[in-house]
Amino acid sequence: MCKDKLEDKKRIAVALGDFDGMHKAHRTVVTGADNVTVYCVNNRFSLLQKSIFEKRYPNTVFADFDELKNLSGQEFIEKILLKKFNAGIILCGFNFRFGRNAGWTALDLREYLEKKDVWVRILDHLDFDGAPISSTRIREAVAYGEIEKANQMLGYHFTFEAEVIEGDKRGGKIIGYPTINQHLPRGLVIPKFGVYESRTFVDGREYKSFTNIGQRPTWKVDIPLSETHIFDFDGDLYGRCVRIELVRYLREEKKFSSVDEVRAQLDYDKSSII
Repeated sequence: MCKDKLEDKKRIAVALGDFDGMHKAHRTVVTGADNVTVYCVNNRFSLLQKSIFEKRYPNTVFADFDELKNLSGQEFIEKILLKKFNAGIILCGFNFRFGRNAGWTALDLREYLEKKDVWVRILDHLDFDGAPISSTRIREAVAYGEIEKANQMLGYHFTFEAEVIEGDKRGGKIIGYPTINQHLPRGLVIPKFGVYESRTFVDGREYKSFTNIGQRPTWKVDIPLSETHIFDFDGDLYGRCVRIELVRYLREEKKFSSVDEVRAQLDYDKSSII
């Protein structure tokens, strides 16, 4: 009698999850076996842009929602995990749910696949400040300006990249602090408006910097903007895609009464970083 024997073909390890941000708890899942294929089932990307995600995890397969939306739990296992991936090892978090109306749990997955000789490893939660790390907690921390707390849960600095656009050139010509201007990536959680200590990456080199995110109360803009002054850098970055990492929240945005007042504040901001 013929039985399903996946060992007849190369069996691979597949990590399942939404992986929004790929935070510390997510990484316990994707590092649970060698040469893991990451199957990202949600594709939300509110904490880590897809472009950055793809660079950091080139072995990722991004789910097609139309392919998954009507599958039952059993169909998801049979059509996706076994037929599509030929999975021999499955890794997922304790709270992973799948199938129509999220009706199947990680334990259901294990029970079903044990009969198929497929090993399912369920990873427990990872705590921070007495509660499980989650994308929801990190989004809230970013939105409230608690960027250091968010970074601790992420395991890296909150990061985005975007094209450098033309500004009004006021920073360099009038204030003495030239900046690069960028629109915040669509879909990414918007950090609390204010000034951040940051790191800017140009041609593989890391520069200290500070970044204002918001609407500039003194010279107001309609769409939230990221404006970064890069320390010890002189060059034209217009039209280039530049990566920014937020390190520490310094202060809220302010409305200034004069250019001298702006310059004095920026001098102070810079001194608190260097």
